[in-house]
Amino acid sequence: MKYKQLNLEKRYQISALIKAGLNQKEIAFEVGVHPSTISREFRRNSDNVRDYILGKRIK
Repeated sequence: MKYKQLNLEKRYQISALIKAGLNQKEIAFEVGVHPSTISREFRRNSDNVRDYILGKRIK
């Protein structure tokens, strides 16, 4: 299976959807990725889902 990284636009979209109160499954649907992709993104870049740190992935 070929994996693709989330681009900056999708990360901004994820951040906005978190602020809007959507859950992981809803965010995945809106962004167009599998829910496990969102879960991995949160795990890599936050202490918890609501503390998702967009800037951590922007270097």
